[in-house]
Amino acid sequence: MSRFFQRPGRGQPSESMLLGVLLTLAGGFQDAYSYNCRSQVFANAQTGNIVLLGQSLAQGNFSGAVRYLIPLAAFLAGVYLSQWVRHLWQERGLLHWRQIVVLFEIIMLAAAGFLPQQYNTLANVMLSFACAMQVDSFRKFHGISCATTMCIGNMRSAAENLSQYHMTRQREYRTKAAWYGFIILAFAVGAAIGAVLTLSVGERAIWVAAGLLLAGFALMFRRAEGEPTVPDGVCEPPDGD
Repeated sequence: MSRFFQRPGRGQPSESMLLGVLLTLAGGFQDAYSYNCRSQVFANAQTGNIVLLGQSLAQGNFSGAVRYLIPLAAFLAGVYLSQWVRHLWQERGLLHWRQIVVLFEIIMLAAAGFLPQQYNTLANVMLSFACAMQVDSFRKFHGISCATTMCIGNMRSAAENLSQYHMTRQREYRTKAAWYGFIILAFAVGAAIGAVLTLSVGERAIWVAAGLLLAGFALMFRRAEGEPTVPDGVCEPPDGD
């Protein structure tokens, strides 16, 4: 199990599998929290928001459509800002630019926990914004491309690598399929914990996800030289939800 969480060769702490698991647990937690506590809006799975947006428009429910349009816009803005963070801080300061992204996420989630139900729209904006920054900044762990805030691309990659293993019998594909399966499981566990705690604690439950991100932030201080190596035959980055 310890080998599983090691970086492949020399690499950045921001691409370690342990960090990937922490971020994925937080990602699953946020989706369950936003759906159960913040007016049944998905913080991460923007495909679901687009479907609900289209449904609201078809039914003439324009106020309901706005409820889903706003987090979609916040998601786009989060991706846009994460690119600027990388551009401005990639070569400066004591913090890695991905640490700045995580620190910003922590602040957003912590602030969302203080908002009562009448501010659900604002809370969803903050959650979607933070999620977008995470999904744009963390795309690869332990040499494999994967997502930490959604599952459909990871599911495709798991099945693809398993199929390649059965066709070629190359253990590399079986190992990658297992890693994708583990990430999917971590997301499901995070969602389960998020659902239970949200129903029992309410708005402040999101602070647990902020705590997971804080642990990831601290983990990224483990400096390492060189860039991570990417195994041959790695699948393309997973598609998002």
